[in-house]
Amino acid sequence: MADTINSLASRVHELMVANLTGPAAPAVDVATGFQDVIARATALGPDAAWLVGAGHSGLATLAFLHSRIDQALFHLDAAVTAGFNDCVALHAAALRPLHQDPRFRASYQRIRITLADLDELVWIHQEMAVMSRDAARASTENIGRRDTGISVLPHAPVPTRVPNTPGVLIARIDLAATQTVLRRALTKADISRAAGNASISAVSYTWDDNRARRDSWRADALEAQRRQAAAARAFVERPGVSTLVIPCPPLGSLSCPS
Repeated sequence: MADTINSLASRVHELMVANLTGPAAPAVDVATGFQDVIARATALGPDAAWLVGAGHSGLATLAFLHSRIDQALFHLDAAVTAGFNDCVALHAAALRPLHQDPRFRASYQRIRITLADLDELVWIHQEMAVMSRDAARASTENIGRRDTGISVLPHAPVPTRVPNTPGVLIARIDLAATQTVLRRALTKADISRAAGNASISAVSYTWDDNRARRDSWRADALEAQRRQAAAARAFVERPGVSTLVIPCPPLGSLSCPS
């Protein structure tokens, strides 16, 4: 089947999920996958350039995680050339030591963004941080639950506005991948708990059906609260915000939510 922008975007999502999942993921050669995305996206032409940027930013992340700084900076520069512009992500605490490297600074200074797109990038990273906290809280709340229900971790919708710069699409896939990983992790743990409770209830004469029912009601209420909160967090573009493409704010002037 011929490659399309949508099919390659789905592949990038799969690779980001595998990378975030880490050793627990099925055997996936993430680096080779990103290299393949770069080659296939290049063949699609200019409209798919941002996917080339996604591939290089993925390789930059992998290299940085393995302390291959020269390789990470090479791929970061290639990602910027292809349209990567998540200047908020480049202010993550783990990357701040690189801010003094002239190669990093040179790449950063080439990034272009609009204030409208910058608003969305800030929101994306805030949403990832909020959902991570929600997942941790839900995991704690599920400890000791005696029902056999399965909770789903709600999340805010990924923005659908037409971005002024295509690099924002990379950050959207990053958000979607984070949402996928967090939901899968919570669901997997919840399935294990529910299965254990089902087994116990089938053989135990001391099983408390009333407690299980109360736990189920409480879990449903908490999930409803999270669903409402997630919907309320949906991104809303500021009226009149500038769509003029400009350099990113100075390096060190932003903060990446965590």
